[in-house]
Amino acid sequence: MTTRTDPLHGLYVVTPDHHPEPGWLESRVDAALRGGARLIQYRDKSGDRRRREREAGALRALCTRHGAWLIVNDDVELALAAGAHGVHLGQDDMPLNEARRQLGDRAIIGITCHDRLDLAIAAQLDGADYVAFGAIYPSPTKSAAVRAPLALIAQAHETLDIPICAIGGIDADNARAVIRAGADMVAVISGVFARPDPEAEARRLAAAFGT
Repeated sequence: MTTRTDPLHGLYVVTPDHHPEPGWLESRVDAALRGGARLIQYRDKSGDRRRREREAGALRALCTRHGAWLIVNDDVELALAAGAHGVHLGQDDMPLNEARRQLGDRAIIGITCHDRLDLAIAAQLDGADYVAFGAIYPSPTKSAAVRAPLALIAQAHETLDIPICAIGGIDADNARAVIRAGADMVAVISGVFARPDPEAEARRLAAAFGT
């Protein structure tokens, strides 16, 4: 079990909403983990509860095998059912303190803060384990997402005491600029899943943290 004192650092891969065929998601996540992903966020907004539980459980087993962490997007009940290491919450999701009450002190809880440092400061005060800003670059996943400048990452790095995650349009070609600005983690969706060789792309992204 991950503890809250463990560092949150490195490549954070977020699963896409749509999977073209059975087994596709698991094989791609396995490839990303082989390439060096440290965290996997299972994100699925569909109403197919049985499939979501099956997939979350399979991803939890993959993360255990690779020594990585599974985070579930929004759904505390699913996180508990899958034995996930925590949840990621948006501004309109369950309040952080309620998620903490249900998941316990050892769970990882991340909070989306869009382009606002004040939301991140409030999340830190409420006990968040990390905060996420974005979209940093134009995002093919969320084309209408508000943009968060690299200067905000730098400002947050100077202000906050918890890890910072950057998301939105990040790939192996621009990740180093985000990391240099102060991001502890980069969250990537299409930059891994939409590529022909997700393991190679994950490896390139993970390598960006070494420079």
